[in-house]
Amino acid sequence: MKITSKDKATLQELAKKYAENAAHPANTERYQRGQDINDLRQSRPMVWIHEIPWHEMDIDGNMRLTCEDEAARGMEHFLRAALCRWQYIQADAVVEPYYYILKSFHNTGMGISIKESVVATDDKNNIASHHYKDQLDTMEKVLALKEPILTPTPDTDAAKVAFAEEILGDILPVKLRGHYPYHVPWDQIPRFRGVTEMMMGLVDTPELMHATIRRFTDFGLSMMKQMETHGLLDTNIENLHCTVPYVSGLATKEGEKTTLKNTWMRGAAQLFTEISPKMWEEFELDYVKPIWEQCGLVYYGCCEALDKKIKKLKTIPNLRKIGVSPWANAESCAEQIGPDYVYAFKPNPAHVSGNFNEEAVRQEITNIINLCKKYNCPYEFTLKDISTVTYKPQNLINWTNTVMGVIEKHY
Repeated sequence: MKITSKDKATLQELAKKYAENAAHPANTERYQRGQDINDLRQSRPMVWIHEIPWHEMDIDGNMRLTCEDEAARGMEHFLRAALCRWQYIQADAVVEPYYYILKSFHNTGMGISIKESVVATDDKNNIASHHYKDQLDTMEKVLALKEPILTPTPDTDAAKVAFAEEILGDILPVKLRGHYPYHVPWDQIPRFRGVTEMMMGLVDTPELMHATIRRFTDFGLSMMKQMETHGLLDTNIENLHCTVPYVSGLATKEGEKTTLKNTWMRGAAQLFTEISPKMWEEFELDYVKPIWEQCGLVYYGCCEALDKKIKKLKTIPNLRKIGVSPWANAESCAEQIGPDYVYAFKPNPAHVSGNFNEEAVRQEITNIINLCKKYNCPYEFTLKDISTVTYKPQNLINWTNTVMGVIEKHY
């Protein structure tokens, strides 16, 4: 891969600014505080912002890409986004003193591809409305699914590392980074069945749905084991599905192979919010629990409300972090989570779309702080699922300033 001297100069200039931010002592303090929280020690909460609509965050041209080469533009976007975050919506962001290349691999898939129709309101936004064709409506189709085979592609990794090193030189060290296990079958199944068909199937054709989740569970475990075998796993991860990943007790020694027992495990069943705890246990917990138990620590929950399911979640011996969505009963979650798990709160992203509502944000954050103090919960805030700020980057800036201001008054 070759790029122009102009592109190289642009990237090096951005990288120097990035390296300056990475050298800031705040990163060390935040890393340690994040680790304290995940180690279940009481601390000032971390505040992270992820899943940002970067195409709406252009402030005076700061997110305008100028590189010509596609690979160079990928690096440019990463650096510009990191610099934008640090300058305008820093919160408790941690800038790492490396440029990481994520390990690549080929996945043969299950012998089936998504068939859908998509409706989008903004062609620059990857958030759109999807209608999926039902392709798993019979037992024959489910049993015909093939086990995915993963094959690492080290030559691709080596080429990417060489490309980055040639550009970054001694400005930023380049390193390879692996993955953590992420098994969310009820995010995948609707893409091959359709949401309505899947939900109705849980009631009308439970045998078929049990066969479906069993297939996806077996495949999920197989892929995790393959990743372990091929050295694709990692303890040193950038984030744990948008939340703070730092924790003691999982790290491997330099040069030592990372096993499943050295990794976080990520799970969720977002479409099961309104499904009863009993049905959730039958179709989700009973299947994924044996997988979770093979990993070091588990983080469960995303957008779904879990206040009625935490009792059963706590039967997982290595559960460490529980997601609390803005649609859950916040106090019930705090009371059940207590000091034994991390209370991973997701503030409502609707507050940064349209017109910014400072008072609503202030009340939401204050309420969570008071509840977590009351029930002694180690806790964090992660603003994510930000579909849009309606091209008003000031909304995110105002959110950050408001939240950090509220926290300052309590710590």
